[in-house]
Amino acid sequence: MRFDVMTLFPDLIRSCLSVSVIGRAWEAGILDIRTHNIRDYSADKHRRVDDTPYGGGRGMLMSPQPVYDCWKHIAEELGERPYVVYMSPQGKVFDQETAVRLSRRAHMTLLCGHYEGIDRRVIEEIADEEISVGDYVLTGGELPACMVIDAVARMIPGVLPEPSCYERESFFTGLLEEPQYTRPPAFHGREVPEVLQNGDHKQIERWRYEAALALTEKNRPDLLK
Repeated sequence: MRFDVMTLFPDLIRSCLSVSVIGRAWEAGILDIRTHNIRDYSADKHRRVDDTPYGGGRGMLMSPQPVYDCWKHIAEELGERPYVVYMSPQGKVFDQETAVRLSRRAHMTLLCGHYEGIDRRVIEEIADEEISVGDYVLTGGELPACMVIDAVARMIPGVLPEPSCYERESFFTGLLEEPQYTRPPAFHGREVPEVLQNGDHKQIERWRYEAALALTEKNRPDLLK
């Protein structure tokens, strides 16, 4: 799968995604992650990409022209209109269902705003959807973009050893994942549940479901609705 990221801080994207599972899949060519510096498309001789907002207010707003020209370059590379996700606190909150849906695409472009955001006209022209990673505001869209890429990329064939690596995780089945344990069998007076040590796979599967249900009811009862 190819990811294009439109950003003012390409180094942040590369440093975040070049390690661990995603980094190895990127290096192996399973993932194609490309960053595009929006400043490179500024018509201003000083590579300026922002200006004061109409109507007043504090802060600066990213101008539409550099963003559009950056998008146009990606479209020309692809030979088609990119599917653009704008990372925005005003968007729909990102969840596992959205990650699964996006993982079925062959390509996705993520647009990262900064300062006070981006001129609305270019968002309306190029963005296909807006996604938020939660009800809070960050300095820019780069960290949210990395989160979305990480969540989506894990479901691309070859990134993880097999689908079961993510199909049993929290939210994929609608429940939180059950508690997990490793050696030693006793730690600070806390024992690994006996059922996990007896080798009876039917009992283990039942315990896992009941433990996931109990944990979901305790920590995220809203999911059970």
